[in-house]
Amino acid sequence: MASPHRTGLIEVDDGIFAYLQADGGWGWSNAGLVTDGDTSLLVDTLFDMTLTRAMLDSMASITGSAPIGTIVNTHANGDHCYGNGAVDAEEIIASESSAREMDEVPASMLAGLLEMAPEMGEVGAYFQRIFGTFRFSEVEPAPPTRTFSGSLSIMVGDVSVDLVEVGPAHTGGDVLVELPHRDTVFTGDILFNRGTPVVWAGPFGNWIAACNRIIDAGWGTIVPGHGQLATADDVRTLRDYLAWLLEEVRPRQASGMTVEETIADIDLGAWADLGDSERLAVNVDTAFAELDPDHGRADAVTSFTRMAALAR
Repeated sequence: MASPHRTGLIEVDDGIFAYLQADGGWGWSNAGLVTDGDTSLLVDTLFDMTLTRAMLDSMASITGSAPIGTIVNTHANGDHCYGNGAVDAEEIIASESSAREMDEVPASMLAGLLEMAPEMGEVGAYFQRIFGTFRFSEVEPAPPTRTFSGSLSIMVGDVSVDLVEVGPAHTGGDVLVELPHRDTVFTGDILFNRGTPVVWAGPFGNWIAACNRIIDAGWGTIVPGHGQLATADDVRTLRDYLAWLLEEVRPRQASGMTVEETIADIDLGAWADLGDSERLAVNVDTAFAELDPDHGRADAVTSFTRMAALAR
């Protein structure tokens, strides 16, 4: 029997916490807290202010004497940064690429799409189903105050925290948060544990390399962006999906099949049990763009329309 899904604040090492949400599906992201002495660092916020404040409440017994001085956003997707404004932090750190991407999809855009959803047919119903729980209209934007490229090392009390940019992969500027002396890594959305990854940016090779970095390091604790605390085998599963999918697309793209034909032709097989498998539609389109630089990427409405059809 599968173990029950753990949620809430979980101490994974002395002063190191994972905050796990729901089932890890669309928007239900994880976060983390690193605390030492009289200060704390928050790894990611959540998809809206209400969720983030509930998370902060669960941390209050810790952060009351060690306030959150720094937020690190692992990437630009809103379920990892829209809650920034709920935190009274002195500094918000993200990669330069992530900071640029955060301006592209503000919470107000998602709020507007939810308002329009009843008039958008099947894709609107899908959008409402996956995002309707979240309160985007209440989000108070709080962009990064400090950016970096490549890597950045910071201290939280006496705890060393290494920020390592491994994107573009899932998004344009994905960052791993590594705690080398605490045997812990926060992966952001480089890892969807038991969920289908969504390759918004690519290339696939960068993401596979990031997975190999996590595996080779032999971390004792792996906190994914979505899903339960993970093992190296879970990282291998995601890595192998990415490698498999690119090789499934390659001959179909070379033979002249369209994105739509390729999506319909691929049998997920062993990967069908991963959550949110309809993300195949985005991943195929991204693979086409990687294999053919002249391929025009689908816009957001087209991508969600394709996913809605697969989800049905």
